[in-house]
Amino acid sequence: MSAINVLVVEDEDAIREMLSLVLEQAEFAVRAVSDAHQALAVLNESVPDLILLDWMLPGLSGVEWARRLKKDKQYGEIPIIMITARGEEEDKIKGLDVGADDYVTKPFSPRELIARIKAVLRRSNKLGKSGRIEVGGIVLDVDEHRVSISNHDVDLSPTEYRLLEFFLTHPGKVYSRSHLLDQVWGRSSFIEERTVDVHIRRLRKILAEYDREELIQTVRGFGYRFSEQT
Repeated sequence: MSAINVLVVEDEDAIREMLSLVLEQAEFAVRAVSDAHQALAVLNESVPDLILLDWMLPGLSGVEWARRLKKDKQYGEIPIIMITARGEEEDKIKGLDVGADDYVTKPFSPRELIARIKAVLRRSNKLGKSGRIEVGGIVLDVDEHRVSISNHDVDLSPTEYRLLEFFLTHPGKVYSRSHLLDQVWGRSSFIEERTVDVHIRRLRKILAEYDREELIQTVRGFGYRFSEQT
């Protein structure tokens, strides 16, 4: 299965190293930084599947950074789990109110943490069941990095595969070209938005061979949507 990317933002060295070790042992890909400024630099390179965020950070606090992220259209859908020593109910409510998807109180067991991460990833459709995703008769096997339709293997380029994988895991929503660039190519890539249109046309042409091209819909003035509903 393709590695799930987790960004850890924790200022205490020992805890940051422990979190990295626990996540790597659970076969997650990990980037670990000590403050919100460094975390933003990581986001500018690539968008993680989930953020583990400490409440108390130097400079900009974790809870305030979470609030800003959730209001940002580029990052608002990234699941966030707050990690903190604050265990009072009002603190938990505050963390959830700013948009955090879950809340883990120190000290916690590694098993609890991994279970909570997987639960949040399942809710956000970022953790496919048994590495298999199926929408509209299109089957994507994450483990084997293979796509099939009606039991026929579909030959895709790496970019076409990533684009289709994003659509299959985010059906029904409209995404702008800039958002697709960020999610599929990465924010660090210097690619024009019309490149998205080129790859959309290529992917539609491939899907047309199996009468599935209508699943990728153009929403005039906004972008694209992948949906079985016409």
